[in-house]
Amino acid sequence: MTCASPSKPMTPLEQRVSEEIAAAGGWLPFDRFMALALYEPGLGYYSGARQKFGLMPSSGSDFVTAPELSPLFGEALAVQVAQALEATGTDEVWEFGAGTGALAAQLLAHLGERVRRYAIVDISGNLRARQAEKLAPWRAKVEWLDTLPARFAGVVVGNEVLDAMPVQLVHFDGEQWRERGVIVDGAAFAYADQPTTLQAPMQAVPGTTTEIHPQAEAFVRTLAQSLERGAAFLIDYGFPEAEYYHPQRIGGTLMCHHLHRADPDPLTLVGKKDITAHVNFTGIALAGQDAGLTVLGYTSQANFLINCGLVDRLTHASLAERAMALKLVNEHEMGELFKVIGFATGEGFDAVGFVAGDRSHTL
Repeated sequence: MTCASPSKPMTPLEQRVSEEIAAAGGWLPFDRFMALALYEPGLGYYSGARQKFGLMPSSGSDFVTAPELSPLFGEALAVQVAQALEATGTDEVWEFGAGTGALAAQLLAHLGERVRRYAIVDISGNLRARQAEKLAPWRAKVEWLDTLPARFAGVVVGNEVLDAMPVQLVHFDGEQWRERGVIVDGAAFAYADQPTTLQAPMQAVPGTTTEIHPQAEAFVRTLAQSLERGAAFLIDYGFPEAEYYHPQRIGGTLMCHHLHRADPDPLTLVGKKDITAHVNFTGIALAGQDAGLTVLGYTSQANFLINCGLVDRLTHASLAERAMALKLVNEHEMGELFKVIGFATGEGFDAVGFVAGDRSHTL
């Protein structure tokens, strides 16, 4: 796989990656490569100025998320957030990776005075500027932070955050698992495997490549340690472990997005396209539970939004609004692939989003 043809010089980000590969002895673990590609200050995909979110490739965007598809997503989620604020006796909402600010605007509009403070944790300066413009009507409530504080209370929301956290890649050659990393091969990046103690929890067939998610699980543990009182709702595409590591899923889930097209090659157009992996929700649930959180529930996005009153809201929507909102719940679009997991401190509460269709037993 190549990142640049021999006739083209490396971009500043590709040069930065090449230098780190050299400093590491010629081989860089994939999770570090992914971190550089996405988050290297000023150069990475999420830290740069590139347009990312939008409905159509003509906007220069690469993908669309649920809040951009329909404001009914945020309106339905607000029902769950309102219940969680009441149940936990808190008045702050914390959003990770707020994108364009669309979800924050939807939540703030519908939660009103229930929210005293809306904190956004986002490392992208470019996205912060877009968020600030969209959230101007609520400027007195909104605050941006680079990192999570040591202690806080409130309700956490994260839409498509876990999938963008760097993953380790492992490959089974028929005899043993090997960790997959990145090397420089001439004017290109290429994969190379090294011996490792890592392995995926599956009966793998020779040639299997898959992902391991230590950073996403560490994020949930850190969240658990910092959250004194409150709840968290994380929405993303993924599977429980038995499905994620099914022997037939021999290619893993790693995927890139560029101009609304998907491809499996993260070593090309480095810094110009998104790199993601599906979420192993079993690992996320166990990380939270082991760190002291209560799992409130786990279900499909469709079930969650319907439980939160989406159907009633559709009755008051226009035909065009209904068409867009149905993409959130249709099984062949976002409704089944995307899942929602909820956590709470203490004993928890009966969260409305999981009242029907809870799949916690599958984790």
